[in-house]
Amino acid sequence: MSVSIRMSRYGRKKKPFYRIVAADKRSPRDGAFLEIIGTYDPRTKETSIKKDLAEKWIKNGAQPSATVKDIFVKQGVSLATK
Repeated sequence: MSVSIRMSRYGRKKKPFYRIVAADKRSPRDGAFLEIIGTYDPRTKETSIKKDLAEKWIKNGAQPSATVKDIFVKQGVSLATK
């Protein structure tokens, strides 16, 4: 199973709110996920990430999406695999 770290959209119309989740690459964007890693609110630019979970998934081979990778860099999450 190939795991990716990506954003899953929640919130109302025109008021998005995202959860950063670890999910199987084959599952749909808002479908099943393995674990919630954090949240992101694009309207206020507020981010909350559980760094230990993010680093655990990256060390286990999960690939973050481009947007999530940028968020991780800004939050100081280590992207090293070992």
